[in-house]
Amino acid sequence: MIKAIIHTTLYDFHKYHDNAYILFDEKIIEIGSMSHFKDLGYEIINGKDHLVLPGLICGHTHVYSAFARGLSLPFHPNNFQDILNQLWWKLDSKLDLDMIYHSGIVFGLDFLKNGVTTIIDHHASGIDIKGSLKTLSKAISKDVGLRGIYAFETSDRFDVDKCIKENISFATSNHSDFSRGLFGLHASSSLSEKTLTKVKKQLGDLPIHIHVAESTLDEMDAINKYKKPIIHRLVDHGLLNPQSIIAHAIHISDEELDLIKEHQAVIAVNYTSNMNNGVGVPNIHRFIDKGIPVIIGNDGISQAMTSEYLMAYYAMHHFDQSPNPFQLQDLLKIIINTYDYASQILETKLGKLEKDYQADLLIVPYIPPTPMDAHNPFGHLFFGLFHSFKPKHVFIKGKQKIRNYQAKKSLEETYRNAQQSSKRLWDILSKDVS
Repeated sequence: MIKAIIHTTLYDFHKYHDNAYILFDEKIIEIGSMSHFKDLGYEIINGKDHLVLPGLICGHTHVYSAFARGLSLPFHPNNFQDILNQLWWKLDSKLDLDMIYHSGIVFGLDFLKNGVTTIIDHHASGIDIKGSLKTLSKAISKDVGLRGIYAFETSDRFDVDKCIKENISFATSNHSDFSRGLFGLHASSSLSEKTLTKVKKQLGDLPIHIHVAESTLDEMDAINKYKKPIIHRLVDHGLLNPQSIIAHAIHISDEELDLIKEHQAVIAVNYTSNMNNGVGVPNIHRFIDKGIPVIIGNDGISQAMTSEYLMAYYAMHHFDQSPNPFQLQDLLKIIINTYDYASQILETKLGKLEKDYQADLLIVPYIPPTPMDAHNPFGHLFFGLFHSFKPKHVFIKGKQKIRNYQAKKSLEETYRNAQQSSKRLWDILSKDVS
């Protein structure tokens, strides 16, 4: 049945409509002023004192980090490589399909409750490589119901041939508007020349998804070992296809930025994770000035995006030592870029409340305490909602996934059962330590 949200406020980071309605099934059918609304037997949802927004998108994440929450391991890092060695590479090396599935349920449901309806994931699992992306997609895109773009972090830490096969197999067999594949590469420092040559032979025109210069160590490693910066390595191997995701890009040169622009790649920024790891933050002005599309992710440090929007804005003010160079309009453009990128990869229309766009919708309670109109809705969101953002209802492709802040009971139960899987992982890790 066609649904109608009535007497509501619509805002999609482009346009604002007050006292409006929106009709939708799988896609948006119509929006308009309540003065023109006619009830033709729709399922009515009263949106009074609520905002309707498009579902949010996470441009770079790591679902496998779900089971690191509360984990205690010997941890005394002096640099970013130590963080990888002492935590993340221990954790991901022990992940099997059961753990991958349940971490997907945890991250997927938490994302959903935070209004995120599409994610771009960068996966790694040492025990089970084959079938890992299919398992992740089943958890997130089938069982939870989020749209997902998936890739496996090819790395010399793992069986490279299996990594390549997993990326290609998933990408060639997933072409829906719910599940697609990119070709994952971990980072230059864990990729030999032999591995990059192997990847090129299988890559075709698939975009890659890779960490680049997240810390100075990654860039220095490329220069010391291969006598060239990371982006030059990728270009020389013919790997930088259009729509590739360059995650982080904190410590790259202007010449590398020119190559990213030339090859029509995008940069995914992740401010909270960067600050947590102490690796610095990207000077986003450099990317914008070069005309490179910037998208925004969270690098797996949370299952929210509004907190990332806040962090990017405040971090840039701190970086600039001024509130002026990076404005709310700059942040708004990054959010819109993220919708545009996901729409291109999934070959569908996301991110606008307009006819024929996907009905990925959030209904969020909000009574403006100050005047709200077409000139200031993003300011209301940023300073009024983003600090504590919990949608009351969430729809994906017109299907209600969250009702009154709750998911369906069977999904909540699977979420509870995830602790058994995480405990098994922790027991394995503790035995390795002892």
